[in-house]
Amino acid sequence: MDKTRLLDRAAKSGEERLILARVLDRLEQAQSRNIPAATDFLSPQERASAEVLLRLAGVGETEYVSMGGYEGAERRILLFLPDWMDTETAAEQSPLRCLRAKYRPEYDLGHRDLLGSLMGMGVTREKTGDILAGKESCDLIVLEGVAEFLLQSWDQAGRAKLSVSAISAEELSVPEERFEEVRDTVMSLRLDAIAATGFKMARGKAASLIESGRVQVNWMECTKPDRLLAEGDTVSARGVGRFTVTEIGGVTRKGRTSIVVRRSV
Repeated sequence: MDKTRLLDRAAKSGEERLILARVLDRLEQAQSRNIPAATDFLSPQERASAEVLLRLAGVGETEYVSMGGYEGAERRILLFLPDWMDTETAAEQSPLRCLRAKYRPEYDLGHRDLLGSLMGMGVTREKTGDILAGKESCDLIVLEGVAEFLLQSWDQAGRAKLSVSAISAEELSVPEERFEEVRDTVMSLRLDAIAATGFKMARGKAASLIESGRVQVNWMECTKPDRLLAEGDTVSARGVGRFTVTEIGGVTRKGRTSIVVRRSV
């Protein structure tokens, strides 16, 4: 299938088409020059779309790796592998660099403050991965082409003076994920039924939320309330939250199915 037809099938908007076209460019670079080639950072939704595109293109899961700097990273790159490299040795060719920006604790900078500072310096969101903000410092993952610029030039965020240094991936200070586990029973494994539990709302409201296009299942938009969910599925809704179906149990005597969801808080 040629590039245009692939993009016609996979892209749902003009913006998504541009992102996916860049993914194909990196794939072609790796294949034609037989060298590692990496995309920019992708959001979970963008990465899910890219993986659909790659399946349509017949690209196997051993032909690329997803990297974000640490295991639970949300923003990640795709590194396409030449035929002389396998997934186990791909980390040696990682284009990711980890930085730590220290500041005085009274400034208590947040994600928005730090991202705004980076964008004010001309660093686009596509060049930065997760921003792990803490009380006295922020760790972030960037592409190697950006790292040296930030080490030399990023010295302030708002009124806070910054001291920026390179660190290893093992030194990253990853905040502990906060979540609550909810056990419930549902009449069916439909998306609207489980979303009502996961988002703490009436089933009718959950159905309306889904039909409005605000809900994603595994980072892909879903507008069908009757979609059936399975263990491991992640459901998110803009402005509402996110949860993962961690367990689907047996059926009660009243015909309801027991479920466990892990909701981010």
